[in-house]
Amino acid sequence: MVQYTLAQSPEVILTVPGKDSAKAREKAMDQLMELMDDGKLPTDLTDGFSPKQFIEVKDPGAIATGDDDSLNQAVQILSSLATLKLKAQESRNEAMQVREQIDILFSDDLVSEEEVTQLKDGFKVLKAYAQVNLRYREARAQAEEARAVLDQALQSPPEPKSQKGKG
Repeated sequence: MVQYTLAQSPEVILTVPGKDSAKAREKAMDQLMELMDDGKLPTDLTDGFSPKQFIEVKDPGAIATGDDDSLNQAVQILSSLATLKLKAQESRNEAMQVREQIDILFSDDLVSEEEVTQLKDGFKVLKAYAQVNLRYREARAQAEEARAVLDQALQSPPEPKSQKGKG
């Protein structure tokens, strides 16, 4: 079984049989379409959505310390966290500038059509940043366990002297 979620709605979990593959993502896409048709999807996907955009949900309990798979998974999780952090940092300044411009909508000052157009374009940047930032915060929580697995693997084994003193 493999589980997927959407960056736009991390609370939505789609479960399909098998491993992560193009076929599994297509099945998840079918489930997503059903949710949309039933009006049960809390997100508006007007910009479109493709199976490649699904985020595979890794079971945090699945990381068993001590074997290569858990180390590889921990490193992969931390690598993803690093990528998300960079994406969030890159778009933050521009998003904050757009956020400051939103206040113009709530003032009694006149606003030109050009300013409104710029603001509408800026909403896309703001939305993208907010989504990346949410994904980063979620990934950061998951990465805490990955860091613990990595730290444990990096510890040197206890020396025999420390065990003799416990008798």
